[in-house]
Amino acid sequence: MRIDQPWLHRSATQAVCAAVAAEGAQVFFVGGCVRNALLGEPVSDMDIATDATPEQVLALAKRAGIKAVPTGIDHGTVTLIRDGIPHEITTFRKDVATDGRRAVVAFASDIAEDARRRDFTMNAIYARPDGEVVDPLGGMADLTRRRVRFIGTAENRIREDYLRSLRFFRFHAWYGNPEQGFDADALAAIAANLDGLQSLSRERIGAEMLKLLAAPDPAPAVAAMRQAGVLAQILPGTDDRALAPLVHLEGARPVSALRRLAALGGENLQDALRLSKAQAAHLARIREAAVETAGAAELGYRLGAKAALDAMLLRAALLEQPVSPELETDIATGAAAVFPVRAQDLLPDLKGPALGRALKQLEADWVASGFRLSREELLRSLG
Repeated sequence: MRIDQPWLHRSATQAVCAAVAAEGAQVFFVGGCVRNALLGEPVSDMDIATDATPEQVLALAKRAGIKAVPTGIDHGTVTLIRDGIPHEITTFRKDVATDGRRAVVAFASDIAEDARRRDFTMNAIYARPDGEVVDPLGGMADLTRRRVRFIGTAENRIREDYLRSLRFFRFHAWYGNPEQGFDADALAAIAANLDGLQSLSRERIGAEMLKLLAAPDPAPAVAAMRQAGVLAQILPGTDDRALAPLVHLEGARPVSALRRLAALGGENLQDALRLSKAQAAHLARIREAAVETAGAAELGYRLGAKAALDAMLLRAALLEQPVSPELETDIATGAAAVFPVRAQDLLPDLKGPALGRALKQLEADWVASGFRLSREELLRSLG
């Protein structure tokens, strides 16, 4: 079996492979680029495994005139950049010791050893520079069935890095077959190791959750997280009942992980997931607007088109109601509206708090009119 996609045949990528293999080193694409190529999914990152040491990779790159950056040299990774395209080159590794968050690794010379330290069978499929697939652990059978399965014993893999419990659900959301359900051994091992999730940094948890929620339909995976006790462990107080309705209401609209996160409810999500200030502010805005009564046009005016759409879809999901076919049109009308009255229009007759109250009332009247009242009509209404 071979993979055959444009990225594989790029001159820059082939030049990197040739440089690393110049003195006889083994060179294999691995991980997401191989998995996605086999599934017909888009490929973004170029990960390459080799038995050459990082020092050898650096020397080989210099000889070939390829820019090399020691991005993770202590863990065996050097990034080679050709024609602006980064290629992560990592020496075959094997785990020596783990503490549930990070591993102490040693370099290896055997591709099977490198494969056994990975998380899921579908991520342990390799390909040579000519596209020939190499499958040391039989991951193709699982990939073909879209079955997310841990390599070896699920409990051992999880205890090596507890983040793998979250990655299991994320990979299932993106690549799994929901009709086949979830691997029972994996769910049992995850449920038996919930305490280990507390050792993870909130940044890592947040990154995994946002990636999961960005999947086409994360609802089955999040429901499985709830059933296994994971959701309550990492996001206490959340409830996923509105998530599936929200995904249905979104239809073909662009996905928003934050919108879906808002559907889970809960408190202190900013701290729990280490959200940025901008993400936390957007989350707060749409959650507040979703439980109020302002219409789509008003929200478009007050929040902008994106936040208004998020709030209206979230409201419909929480209330289990359909959305109006004119939703985007109404939001766009409000987002484009410009309040025609300025503070100086009311001076000098009104000042201070009275000026503020008048402006607020005029704006409310203007919004209620569907943004139709003119500046002159609004000013006349003051008497």
